[in-house]
Amino acid sequence: MTVGTPARIGGRPDNRLDYADQVMFLNQIATGQEAVCQLVWVYRRAVDLDAVKRFYRRFGQGIYGRLIERSPLPFGRHRWVRCHGPQAPLDIDPPRPPEALSDWADERAQMPIDPERGPGWRMAVLPMTDGSTAVTFVGSHCLGDGVGTFAAIADAVTGTTRDLGYPPPRSVSRARAAARDLRETARDLPLVARTLVTAGRLTWQRRRELLRPVPKPTVALPSDADEAITVPAASVYIDLAAWDARAEFLGGNAHSMMAGFAARLADRIGRRRAADGAVTLNIPISDRAGEQDTRANAVLLTNISIDPTVVTTDLGPARAAIREGLRAARETPDEMLQLLPLAPFIPKRAVRQGGNAVFGFVDDLPVSCSNLGDVDPTVTRIDGTPADFLMLRGVDRHVTRRFLETRPGLLTVVGGRIAPQMSITVVGYHPGAPNTKPWLREQIAAALADFDLSGVIH
Repeated sequence: MTVGTPARIGGRPDNRLDYADQVMFLNQIATGQEAVCQLVWVYRRAVDLDAVKRFYRRFGQGIYGRLIERSPLPFGRHRWVRCHGPQAPLDIDPPRPPEALSDWADERAQMPIDPERGPGWRMAVLPMTDGSTAVTFVGSHCLGDGVGTFAAIADAVTGTTRDLGYPPPRSVSRARAAARDLRETARDLPLVARTLVTAGRLTWQRRRELLRPVPKPTVALPSDADEAITVPAASVYIDLAAWDARAEFLGGNAHSMMAGFAARLADRIGRRRAADGAVTLNIPISDRAGEQDTRANAVLLTNISIDPTVVTTDLGPARAAIREGLRAARETPDEMLQLLPLAPFIPKRAVRQGGNAVFGFVDDLPVSCSNLGDVDPTVTRIDGTPADFLMLRGVDRHVTRRFLETRPGLLTVVGGRIAPQMSITVVGYHPGAPNTKPWLREQIAAALADFDLSGVIH
């Protein structure tokens, strides 16, 4: 079954990247850092490998059946081009003991991924020595976000094909593409002019943030500080009924419970604002408008402040803060979003230096807290039957110790309700801490214990 068509412009499919997607791609080019989505299905048995291979062959349609083709103009809009089906071999790795699962997932997350040249996504299978099996998917965040990835997986499980109507790569000569993009840029000039006025006003308002010098590391760095490292990551599975019961007892709900856990974990590793001890949560909210929405990253972002000292006894304030944050994100979006039409004109240096002005990395020490909600059970059935565990991971690749120390630190919490479990993955680094997987697992276990909860931690 084939469904779905993209938006159209002038009678043809509009394959231009959304401004926000182009910003993400430009940021990857400018910084060398890459964000990827990773899922790991864990079965307590051997998988139906033939079914997994069918899933693999079906995948690569819709938002993962494409790559990015740059405009020949330095200020042009980049475009999506078709790249259907598998983009890399399905790897069947040699067996490992189950305790090596986390390291294997890290290794697979570091395999080469390129949303421009391909492959934009990869899959692999790991048989384990106790008879269990893991399967992992890793895809560039420049191609899809969490909700979009779930939809693509569900389509591959059910055999649904989504043809977005994109042209094949290099289907237009560079000369014709340059002329086309020049015409479209000319049509956009009134919008660009209005955006420049807004940019001038916001630049003046945030001049102190933009002119702030780059912070120095808080600890002495080794000689290899500019080499990429793997940031510690750990996954935990909590009984969903126990999780919900605790949220209700504390006067919260699914969203505030997730936020409270993230805030308590941040508190334990020292990721709090110096001014007031609060924790800043950066929460993405899905803005995807159904099957016709072909954006790679269809989200709104809101920042909320939570007092981590009260969440274990009362989730009411966190619930209220989230409610207000969601309302504000939808009704009064961040003014910086008005600058997105300038994305094609942004120099690399500005991209590299702009992150702190937008996210307040140095002062607010934000924690990325992504709650994916109730996951469609179809997503767990890549061999036709439900996996016993499903890891949801958001991974930053090619990150250096120098970056982590000057930012400073990193904490990403991604969770989803996958009955009968609450699945949460944490990626964390804190300057001066041991920054090992055992350390991170200890912090996760302690934060759960603060809520009188426990879980299986990998």
